Amino acid sequence: MPNIKSQKDRVLQTAKEQAHNKEIKSNLKTVVKKANAAIADNAADKDQAILAAVSAIDKAKNKGVLKKNTAARKISRMARRANKAAAQ
Repeated sequence: MPNIKSQKDRVLQTAKEQAHNKEIKSNLKTVVKKANAAIADNAADKDQAILAAVSAIDKAKNKGVLKKNTAARKISRMARRANKAAAQ
């Protein structure tokens, strides 16, 4: 445990940020998993699930939870999967 007041504040601040980021990442994983399942099942609400996942990825990127290229890669792979499933 730190002894300096500013370090103590940073420990609390970091814990708060980690909890916030974890919440966003957990929600992101859930939405992406639902979109991938909808793509695999060729579900009727597939487009809506994909839009929700892309939106969640963009929000995570804008909040600094995901890096820019990571977000772009995830969106690109999801779009590629969706297009491949639609072609079949």
